Amino acid sequence: MQKKKLLVVLTAVGLLGTSAAAAAGASGLVGKVTGIFHKDIVVSVNGDKTSLNPVYINGKAYLPARETATELGYVLNWNSKTKEIQINSKEEQAVEYLRMLGVIVDISPTDREGQYRVELLGHGDQRWMILNIDKDTELADENGKAINVADLKAGTRIMAEFGPVIALSYLGQSQAHKIVVNGESLVKEDVIQSVEKTDDGWQVKFGETKDGQTTTSIILNAGKETGVITSEGIDVPFANLKAGDKVRAYYGPIMTKSLPPISPLHYLVVMSDVAQLAPATIKEYQELSWKNMPEDQKSHLTTKKEDALVEEVDSGNISVMLATDAQKKRLEEIQAANGKLISVVYDTDQNALIGPISMIFDPESKMFLGVLPRK
Repeated sequence: MQKKKLLVVLTAVGLLGTSAAAAAGASGLVGKVTGIFHKDIVVSVNGDKTSLNPVYINGKAYLPARETATELGYVLNWNSKTKEIQINSKEEQAVEYLRMLGVIVDISPTDREGQYRVELLGHGDQRWMILNIDKDTELADENGKAINVADLKAGTRIMAEFGPVIALSYLGQSQAHKIVVNGESLVKEDVIQSVEKTDDGWQVKFGETKDGQTTTSIILNAGKETGVITSEGIDVPFANLKAGDKVRAYYGPIMTKSLPPISPLHYLVVMSDVAQLAPATIKEYQELSWKNMPEDQKSHLTTKKEDALVEEVDSGNISVMLATDAQKKRLEEIQAANGKLISVVYDTDQNALIGPISMIFDPESKMFLGVLPRK
């Protein structure tokens, strides 16, 4: 809303209460006036009486600026630098909507007539939300043209404004104020064939098996803008994805005509039952592993610290190398209790010969227990 402003430029410094002595120093800018204060005359605004009383000077009624502005619903400010009285209209407090850029997972009508429930996955102020769309929700395409709710479907990429109130539930729920459609995504539920690091991000490959042979059917390119989360809404680093993970991918619709086709990956939902570590936990073990990495091995690493694969593994029959007696004792205690361990894996330029470096930690004490034997 544009602010309505009435600007009064002073021609007399003394109008805001300057003393006679100060006014005398402003020769040419001020002059003395004589007025009569009328307490018997009451000013009303829209029929409501106010406490204002005018001063009559040379037959004209004058009112105090600040009090008059307040009674009329304005706010008065004094700018000492520009010698201006600024009177601004009171505005309704602007609503601060939350925003998400994402993809529709599901949309369905509710029991209330004209209302729809939209499950939205994306990034912004929230990662996963339930939004209610009704007759008050503004729906438009990228060009501002109004659209119908029937144009929304699973896979539609949108920008959503909602809130500011969010119900404390999982998933969070809120009223959608505005929905802008940005395009469509294709949706694929499948098992990952492989995940590879590239110069620009990551490549996620999916394959199909025919006549006993597995081939790559599509390659999805992921960048910094690609979101990866579990079905519980927890962020998943790309380094934690692996072959065999069941995922739902939102991608395309643009695809190359190559074999296999290549398409941009927008979002990836990890649907495997394997527990994913929280991002803060992953970062913590990446830091711990880096501190415990022998300096002579760091020059052989091809994996950056922030890309190291961190996952929870069964202690099973794991044996570690270069362990002290204390480390070996702690490992035996964990194995006796069928406990879990944390593994941090770095690829090296020696992978083909002796394999990657796998460092093992105790998740309870954060103790470094040693490294797994390399090939």
